[in-house]
Amino acid sequence: MSPQIPRQLPRAAIALGAFALAFGIVRAPLHAQPAGGMPPTVVEAVRPLVDRVSDAISAVGSLRAAESIVVQPELAGRIEQVHFTEGQSVKAGAPLFTLDASLVRAEVREWEATAAQSQREADLVNTMVSRKLVAPAELDTKRSALAVSQARLSSARTRLSKTVIHAAFDGVVGLRQVSPGEYVEVGQPLVNLVQIDPIKLDLRVPQTLLAQVAVGQSLTVAVDAFPGESFTGKVYAIDPQLDADGRSIVLRATVGNDDGRLMPGLFARVALELSAREAALLVPEQALWPQGDKQFVYVIDQGKAKLVEITTGVRRDGLVEVRTGLTPEAQVITAGQLKIGPGAAVRLAAPPPPAK
Repeated sequence: MSPQIPRQLPRAAIALGAFALAFGIVRAPLHAQPAGGMPPTVVEAVRPLVDRVSDAISAVGSLRAAESIVVQPELAGRIEQVHFTEGQSVKAGAPLFTLDASLVRAEVREWEATAAQSQREADLVNTMVSRKLVAPAELDTKRSALAVSQARLSSARTRLSKTVIHAAFDGVVGLRQVSPGEYVEVGQPLVNLVQIDPIKLDLRVPQTLLAQVAVGQSLTVAVDAFPGESFTGKVYAIDPQLDADGRSIVLRATVGNDDGRLMPGLFARVALELSAREAALLVPEQALWPQGDKQFVYVIDQGKAKLVEITTGVRRDGLVEVRTGLTPEAQVITAGQLKIGPGAAVRLAAPPPPAK
């Protein structure tokens, strides 16, 4: 007689039980874990990169000469000699032009002789006054004549010095407008003298930044003439009056130009550094784990994943600044976050390098 099958068991259940007994398969409860628990999840991590970061704004500006004048004669005369080559760099005080000075030199010699004669006459009368041979008023007359002669001599010597026209400052001379032998009038343009090292930069920023701009701030300049290159400078002056047309703040900076490639009049794109942090912490953007309007990162804490809230700052080249929430020694998880949660056991795929 075969055993009786209880009526309350479905036939399918009986068949499944027989199948399991035949192949030795036993289902563990769903919540059961293998001996020793789940193995740690392999993740990648980096240490924060410690570097300098800055808050900067973009602006546009125009390059201008540090100093620029039109060289003009103070005396009329014929140009006797030109002492420079067009486009040449010159030092302050270097001669640029010499005017014909023959008439002025003759005038100087004339007043030198007159002054010497007046001096002798004054000395003679002074001796006679001391001997009471003439009245003291005669001496006053001779001294007045001597003073006039000396003043005329000084004036002539000054005019003689102005027949040589000197550079007022270090700079580059431009294209001359006159030729040797040409007669020039007082105030006639002769040549431009321009100082371009350093070169100046004028830029405008919105009036809302008035409290943030300051003398000494650094900036970076790019010009279309040299694509891919940048030049550095510093703000040295802020106009005390806003530009009435655009309600903007006008700043003036100096930019290094020792090779002379930058020229006045060039349009410039400017990145103005408003503030800087010398030892900021930077992590890769893929490490961020946003939740709502907050930002988090996973860090490794004693072999487990820990979710840490952070505040972020500037971003650059795939990195984001972390202002609060991390230390330089933190191990920030950059790959594997989708497979873990807070408190999950984790294992590094390799020792964490610094962020790059």
